[in-house]
Amino acid sequence: MKNVHPNGKMHEGATAYPFNTDLDRNPANYEPLTPLQFLERAATVFPNHTAIVHGDLRISYAHFYTRSRQLASALAKCSITRGDTVSALLPNTPAMLECHYGVPMAGAVLHSINTRLDAAVIAFQLDHAQSQVVVVDSEFIPLLRKALDLAKVQPLVIQCDDPMYDGPCSDQDAIDYETFIASGDPNFIWLRPLDEWDAISINYTSGTTGDPKGVVSHHRGAYLLAQGNALTTSMRKHAVYLWTLPMFHCNGWCFPWTLSAIIGTHVCLRQVRSGPIWTAMADEGVTHLCGAPIVMSLLVGAPDAEKRTLPQTVQFFTAAAPPPESVLAQMKVAGFDVTHLYGLTETYGPAVVNDWHADWSEMPAADQARLKARQGVRYLPLEGLTILDPDTLLPVPHDGQTMGEVMFRGNVVMKGYFKNPTATKKAFAGGWFHSGDLGVVHPDGYIQLKDRSKDIIISGGENVSSIEVEEALYRHPAVATVAVVAKPNDKWGETPCAFVELKPGSQVSADELRVWCRNELASYKVPGEFIFTQIPKTSTGKIQKFLLRNKLG
Repeated sequence: MKNVHPNGKMHEGATAYPFNTDLDRNPANYEPLTPLQFLERAATVFPNHTAIVHGDLRISYAHFYTRSRQLASALAKCSITRGDTVSALLPNTPAMLECHYGVPMAGAVLHSINTRLDAAVIAFQLDHAQSQVVVVDSEFIPLLRKALDLAKVQPLVIQCDDPMYDGPCSDQDAIDYETFIASGDPNFIWLRPLDEWDAISINYTSGTTGDPKGVVSHHRGAYLLAQGNALTTSMRKHAVYLWTLPMFHCNGWCFPWTLSAIIGTHVCLRQVRSGPIWTAMADEGVTHLCGAPIVMSLLVGAPDAEKRTLPQTVQFFTAAAPPPESVLAQMKVAGFDVTHLYGLTETYGPAVVNDWHADWSEMPAADQARLKARQGVRYLPLEGLTILDPDTLLPVPHDGQTMGEVMFRGNVVMKGYFKNPTATKKAFAGGWFHSGDLGVVHPDGYIQLKDRSKDIIISGGENVSSIEVEEALYRHPAVATVAVVAKPNDKWGETPCAFVELKPGSQVSADELRVWCRNELASYKVPGEFIFTQIPKTSTGKIQKFLLRNKLG
């Protein structure tokens, strides 16, 4: 038999790849990857370094690791083991960080619940994920009880009384979290995954489409994206990270695991308010934070009495819609360096970064804003990022004009949708993960989103990008938030309809906005109707367009 070497050379008599012969995996040279080992290492090498800050509370890495092992041990005593689901209904508190380690250390799968969901949706998730334990913050006990009244599963309830919460704290039917932790063995030998393909978490899609699905992530992907975060965001050892991004959102974009890899410090916040954010950044020396553009608007729009002069430049990583040019300019003046990221629950959070070139900083502000609006290029741990014609799966031209569907391939793409093989098969058709996002590729290879496939507006046979219309309206000084959706039209089939939320104290009429759009856009892209209202958003700042479409009938 002849085998062909990649360089074309023939190997006579070869029957197998020679560098696999008598070179097998064994316990000495192979172990499944897991981000849990980051905490073990941090606690061993830097046991006294501050891992978590929460108000006046300071938790060292040694204590963080011990408590996580105790949680795992206590869960194991309750017969929680490999493949079981443990849910967490928690804000950004130390308990939520402990769950990100203690739950998978018991072999279980972590299910983080969006605290802003209604009881019916939570009940659906608990049943669908087959939850056996719920760790819940005192604030959300009433919400959980309503959900459990609707759910089929009846999980063990463990209540966490956060010292930073001053509301009602008692539930006689729940187990106290601290008592539960204390029952665990601090020297518990935690369970490493048998296979790095084993699930570490299940997260449900944000619900912007009204169709949540259970996204299953594995240890390998979490390990790789956690390190990719550190490299992409230039996180140095002992960086200080402020939790403005909800940890229930894609496991906090894997940053709960990233911070242990670099022995950084988590600064927890129960609520995202401008005053505590500015105080934490100044007093704790925050170097990094993440959030939707709404968080940036919150920071720059804060009263002067709350703002603090920062001696350090703070790295701010944002996703979702591109921030308006005015907000970017204000963030720069305030001492922030903003980077645009893009990803989905199905990609463990961010998998695309707008990698900034130094010479771009010399361009005019308007050009910089235009470049910052692009989503960018693939993360280091993502093997494939492309924009293809969704029907032919052929690449679109790199002309910045031709739209196609954004597709991903690699180790930081989900295992699939839990108990939904039809949706999984559809999502992976042709060997790519289909994001449902429409975008273009610029000549330099950077991608830019133009719309969700369901949000594209076809008016008189012409495709109208809702994002393009929104960007034009965001440039108006009175507009705070805008969402453009299709409205049925007898003549044109569909026309753009703009829902507009104005800045406090600002006034503008629909006619004025219509004139503004005519100066910014082609005539067929100008919204036929402007509706001034408060725009519904998810807890992570994503606009819920399906609710707006429902209003239009």
